[in-house]
Amino acid sequence: MREYKVVVLGSGGVGKSALTVQFVTGSFIEKYDPTIEDFYRKEIEVDSSPSVLEILDTAGTEQFASMRDLYIKNGQGFILVYSLVNQQSFQDIRPMRDQIIRVKRYEKVPMILVGNKVDLEGEREVAYGEGKALAEEWGCPFLETSAKNKASVDELFAEIVRQMNYAAQPNGDDQCCSHCVIL
Repeated sequence: MREYKVVVLGSGGVGKSALTVQFVTGSFIEKYDPTIEDFYRKEIEVDSSPSVLEILDTAGTEQFASMRDLYIKNGQGFILVYSLVNQQSFQDIRPMRDQIIRVKRYEKVPMILVGNKVDLEGEREVAYGEGKALAEEWGCPFLETSAKNKASVDELFAEIVRQMNYAAQPNGDDQCCSHCVIL
């Protein structure tokens, strides 16, 4: 059984913990308690292959941003979450992706861009097309989710496993070979 280290990143209050808890336990957390760091494990089967996900739910607040390099260094796949009812959270996601690329020293890191809180459609500040265009620019999948009504939550975690599997295939795109030097 393969194990995957997934890191969930995004600004404070975008629903990182709510998405993670919804996936792991099947329940929605109504009250918002700022996370410093939470760690979850869950077995999942993706494309008939059993896997164990180790999910690190990170702090969105700026006071813990210094810990981000360590999370990124240890992570294999990244879920970048913004709230589609908060334009600023969408703006905040770009430097987080830049940080992942900088720390990993590799452009094709497995990641998914996620617009959360689709259940609040009437309060939307970030158009679907904006998220889709950014994901296309980055060459990664894009999903809109709702932790509250579980929309696309399971698909999200299945897709990050697929992205990590794809990155690990020896098709010339392999992440490990980007640092190889033959003398």
